[in-house]
Amino acid sequence: MKNWTIADIPPRNSGLAIITGSTEGIGYEDALALSSAGWNVIVMGRNPQKGAESIASIQQSNPKAKVSFEKIDLADLSSIRSFASRMISKGQAIDLLINNAGVMTPPKRLETADGFELQFGTNHIGHVALTAQLLPLLRQSPDARVVTLSSVANREGTIIFDDLQSTSSYVPGKAYSQSKLANLMFALEFQRQSEKHGWGITSMAAHPGVSRTNLLITGAGRWSAAGMARTFLPFLFQPSAQGALPTLYAATAPEAEGGVYYGPNKMMETRGFPSVAKIPAQAEDAHVSLKLWEISQELAKVDF
Repeated sequence: MKNWTIADIPPRNSGLAIITGSTEGIGYEDALALSSAGWNVIVMGRNPQKGAESIASIQQSNPKAKVSFEKIDLADLSSIRSFASRMISKGQAIDLLINNAGVMTPPKRLETADGFELQFGTNHIGHVALTAQLLPLLRQSPDARVVTLSSVANREGTIIFDDLQSTSSYVPGKAYSQSKLANLMFALEFQRQSEKHGWGITSMAAHPGVSRTNLLITGAGRWSAAGMARTFLPFLFQPSAQGALPTLYAATAPEAEGGVYYGPNKMMETRGFPSVAKIPAQAEDAHVSLKLWEISQELAKVDF
């Protein structure tokens, strides 16, 4: 695989892309690149003001960009249902869903509106709920793709079915790793389920390596060890535009394959250009993946 960049994104005069958490960071770079390639992009987030600023920035780079904002809170199942209902009522096929939004290592255990531990509830359950409810519109597309964002942190992750919500013991990094492992396992299981049931949807996972976004600062806090590294040692992190490349490759490259995990190709997948990423052994356990798939639907109150 050569050094793939946004210049390799195939031009597209039609196609609807929905990207969660896309008012900044990796998601914003995804929206910018896809809209520049001709996609109709829906930027999503909790803050309409940030959404408006992001759209203005994209349109400044590309005045012809077809981009709009939709409010959604992945930490609130009612907000997800509301968004999905709006999309269903419009009836437009969805060609690309990028499950990008995330929360990272808040120092204290927090909960979503529905009582889930914030990282597991937002990063995983919220995206399960969203994907399931958008399934009819994804199936309307002849070549729909779903790309779910994981992280190199999944290598340390374990799915603890007896304590998915970290109620017995909350360790920020441990909870984050579990949520990111769940993201990867969801993407892989979704591909298996799509093939089994003939949904015609291609599911992949991607990760951005170690990238220069505000995720550490807004999660762990600016004065945490990780937050200070992000603030004062920026050379340790690759630019967010570079970190977005594996996601964009999975989303658009004709040669990208379902059930594959993509990430950067250098320095233990922390930076570089898109390549096939290593799947940790715990993510390849089909029994655990299926159990997580079923339990996640119950928690998200959806049924694929």
